[in-house]
Amino acid sequence: MKLLIGYATKEGQTRNIARHIADLAADTGHAVELLALEDAGQTDLSRFDAAVLAAPIHVGHYPKALGKFIADQAENLDNLPVRFVSVSLAAAGHDAEDWRELDHIVEDFCAATGWTPTETKQVAGAYMPSKYDMFTGFVMRRIVAAKDPGTNLKEDKVYTDWADLNAWVNGWLNP
Repeated sequence: MKLLIGYATKEGQTRNIARHIADLAADTGHAVELLALEDAGQTDLSRFDAAVLAAPIHVGHYPKALGKFIADQAENLDNLPVRFVSVSLAAAGHDAEDWRELDHIVEDFCAATGWTPTETKQVAGAYMPSKYDMFTGFVMRRIVAAKDPGTNLKEDKVYTDWADLNAWVNGWLNP
């Protein structure tokens, strides 16, 4: 199978997740093209059998590059199975309200774009104070301090559950 793995990223964790998915697919014999959505232009999606799109949630929204790609490729995306990886720190927790909010953000995005992925996976991202501007750092410190009180707020920390992500990817790549 030939796969497009497209991603938008802010601090780089979503790119790491997309690269991880691409590596898993390649390791099991699939042809893969990894593509930053901001560089997607008029990519010919007819070359692919399926796609994975990955993007982070920041302040309740996905990056503009994801929305632009979907708008530019609306007809082509309807002809492909497309799995969507939604990345956020809220996915690291077990708070039911946080998970309902994540689902609501995806639903709102799909309603706004008219696009519905074949499947959506919520994946925990990373806390990256080394890459935040002053405002983002302030907001993120408050969130992480409340959700993970033992965390050193001066150090980067990855919350991605790689084993869970591997199981999800392997489940649809190698049924």
